[in-house]
Amino acid sequence: MADSAQPPAEVVALAEQRAEARSAKDFARSDALRDEIAALGFVVTDTPAGYALAPRPPFDVVTLDRLGDATFAADARCAVALLVDGWADDGRTCVEALLRHTPDDVVVVALDLGNVDGAGLELHRLAQDHPTRVIDLHAASTMAQAGWSSSLTALMQACAPDVIAVMDISTVLDGDALTPLLELLDDASVVAAGWRGVDVDLADNWRSFVDAGPGDVDALLGYLLVVRRAAALASPPHPKARFYRNADMEWCLAMREAGGRLVAGPAGLPVHQERHHGYHDSDPEYRDRESRRTYDRLLQRFRGHPDALRPRTAPSSVSPVT
Repeated sequence: MADSAQPPAEVVALAEQRAEARSAKDFARSDALRDEIAALGFVVTDTPAGYALAPRPPFDVVTLDRLGDATFAADARCAVALLVDGWADDGRTCVEALLRHTPDDVVVVALDLGNVDGAGLELHRLAQDHPTRVIDLHAASTMAQAGWSSSLTALMQACAPDVIAVMDISTVLDGDALTPLLELLDDASVVAAGWRGVDVDLADNWRSFVDAGPGDVDALLGYLLVVRRAAALASPPHPKARFYRNADMEWCLAMREAGGRLVAGPAGLPVHQERHHGYHDSDPEYRDRESRRTYDRLLQRFRGHPDALRPRTAPSSVSPVT
């Protein structure tokens, strides 16, 4: 195969023909030429300058709407749903910790979004090394292109077990933190349990959330939570939530409003969080704009609806979430 910086002339010629077909809006021919290019070992992507060619990766790439064509990890007690949107080292650390600290009937089902900085290749290597514990799925779109909600919902639809653990790759297990959360779902009234819970600050007229201790909570943070698949898909993340911040709380309030209990796990679970690149290293303007949009939508839907909150027995005195 030719070096990735210099594709063969045959491949370049097909890519030029594809660009002409797209300009002419002949999308059937464009798709056929894309498949010819793939058969020769290359992937063509559209760019503002025209197109780019790269060697075809050693895995199949699908669109998000095709993920639900099959379900995975059918024999597992729990599927850990991971969105991988770059940060290959973080993904490897997260998955390796899961393999060390969870039972064999817990299977990681990870969705690579765009193979950013080779994160999809690293995920594929992990799946090859641990074929019974790690399933790698790959989408052409990045997280920024597809959006957090669409990506997570598609991934949960592709997971077969009745219970799904939603986890961020910045979260690292130091021991079996998952089993205590799974055991909380033995109570049929509980639809989700998580590492960190929060409550709406009613004294602040819903303008903030505060950390909550173990037990019933208004919402769970998406760094690590387990959820019943049926409840998650009946009340999924809002389709307009493109960035995760505030969207996990919006999602949890929807599940609570639908009648389920949300419970924070016991204190001292063996888990910690490394640098959360998805927040700290995202575009600040995009991050803040999308976070505000989600929080405004959350207020419009839920403020003034006590059925979306856990029962209150006394005013909260805990500190605001940062």
